[in-house]
Amino acid sequence: MVLYFVGRYDFGAGGTDMQEFLDIEKFLKTAQEEDLFVILRPGPYICSEYEHGGLPSWLMREKGIRVRTSDEKFMMHVRRYFTTLLTLLTAFQFTRGGPIIAVQVENEYGNTENPKGNPPFVPDTVYLEELRQLIMTNNITELLFTSDNPIKRESRGSLPSLFQTANLNAEPELKFDKLKELQHNKPSMATEFWTGWFNSWSEKHYVGNVGRFNSTFERILKYPASVNLYMFHGGTNWGFTNGASIGSHGQPSYQSDLTSYDYEAPLSESGGYTQKYQLVKDLLEMYNPIKTKVPDMPVSIGPIAYPTLKLKYSLDYKDIVAQAPQTVNSENLVAMENLPINGNTGQKFGYIIYRKESITINKGTTLTIKGYVYDTVNVYVNNKLITKNVVDLDGFGYWRLKDGNISLSLDKKLENATIDLVVCNMGRNNNGMVNPIERLKGLWQGVLLDGEEVLDWKIMPLEFTRTWNNNLVGWRESNSSKSTSVGARLNKFELVLEQKFDTFIDMSKWNKGIVIVNGFVLGRYWRVGSQQSLYLPAPFLNIGNNEITVFEEFSSKTELAFSNDPIYFNNMTNPF
Repeated sequence: MVLYFVGRYDFGAGGTDMQEFLDIEKFLKTAQEEDLFVILRPGPYICSEYEHGGLPSWLMREKGIRVRTSDEKFMMHVRRYFTTLLTLLTAFQFTRGGPIIAVQVENEYGNTENPKGNPPFVPDTVYLEELRQLIMTNNITELLFTSDNPIKRESRGSLPSLFQTANLNAEPELKFDKLKELQHNKPSMATEFWTGWFNSWSEKHYVGNVGRFNSTFERILKYPASVNLYMFHGGTNWGFTNGASIGSHGQPSYQSDLTSYDYEAPLSESGGYTQKYQLVKDLLEMYNPIKTKVPDMPVSIGPIAYPTLKLKYSLDYKDIVAQAPQTVNSENLVAMENLPINGNTGQKFGYIIYRKESITINKGTTLTIKGYVYDTVNVYVNNKLITKNVVDLDGFGYWRLKDGNISLSLDKKLENATIDLVVCNMGRNNNGMVNPIERLKGLWQGVLLDGEEVLDWKIMPLEFTRTWNNNLVGWRESNSSKSTSVGARLNKFELVLEQKFDTFIDMSKWNKGIVIVNGFVLGRYWRVGSQQSLYLPAPFLNIGNNEITVFEEFSSKTELAFSNDPIYFNNMTNPF
């Protein structure tokens, strides 16, 4: 999986904040050193509950573009990307002595079918064939395959020239029997045997049935079929990279995924052994006709809880806004993706501030946001936070409410006032990708004050890049009065280490925001749960001084605690 921009790519040295994760050649060499095979899923769409399904947000700047189709507007980018990426990977194919044994052509493409949509969408076989030809033209000779639910989708997401596999978590015999109907004289395989499931904010934490997992896995092996466990090792949606889901009812059904992608996998997010790990190991030994020597299990060094830290420095809301990296003046509201910034590719991640200056606000004025918020918003008047709704997702400030309005609760008329609307992008839809309007972020449908449209905005993107995070100035030493302030604030803590260990940062007493470690955005936290901690691996830390900064949207705390275990629960009480 690779982050890329128009004409520029990052495969480990591209200078993006994620470059340490993107060295695909190093990854493949490591897999080979560990005697692992690689099933390559190069995209262009990967789903994986990843932000926008792995597609770049700047695609949405092109009007009328139809992603995941043979639309030339889309395919010209895919051709450039594949030509660059696949050139790097040819030497890593199994037939050339490397670890890559198979390559996926698109992902769950049959799941895109929506003939009743607007516009209608059915799988585009011309698109699939173009991808297949692109892969082969770039000298990929390994097995090409697709994966889908064969019962629901049959062959609608594949081609006769491609090997079809199944994605499942139950009834493996039913899926494999169907595959045999769809393609004769070919082996059976589950490309994704789901070992658990992911979570969205405000959902109860997923806990699967271990017995059902064990039974399904054994039935796959007994069938017999090949199997790839998804996930075998739980992961993390670092920074702002979590995806989201949107159902058939549009924005009210939007669900933003957690930072944690533990997935209740056999190896946990922090690399710990689970009961499922031992079950997988035992069943593989039972059903493998060739007895192999298995090395001893490495000793598991679990996370530790560092001592609680006291707040050292802070930046209040007005101090943060004063250091916004740039300002765009616009008569109308503009979505993140359509801002003329970052080489005209728009804003991908983070927050965006829509500021209206020099305005008269009458006593009891009502502010209305037309349409939906994409995805959460806080309102400020003269740098004072007006909105204090942390947990009611059906109320003002959140994506479910259409044409939401709020009284600015002023006891007197204000002249020459400033209103800020601070919007947070909680992650783009990663599933389906057929309705562009539901992937844009920010505000663009209009704002009213007492029914009158507000125009002439200053728009300030806050992307929280590592460079910006590390160059903020004006930090004030903590004191008791500042510690009780209400509104967005950056809170800096210092962690001094002689030895480095994994840990979890305990965010259960905080409200909503992000955590930044040594300039890198670790991930999101939110009182609604279920996730209440953030995994912090030891390699992210330094021997000596470390800065952990919390960007809190509502009301900050003066202490930062740690845990040696992940914390999950729903804390649905409003702190105000």
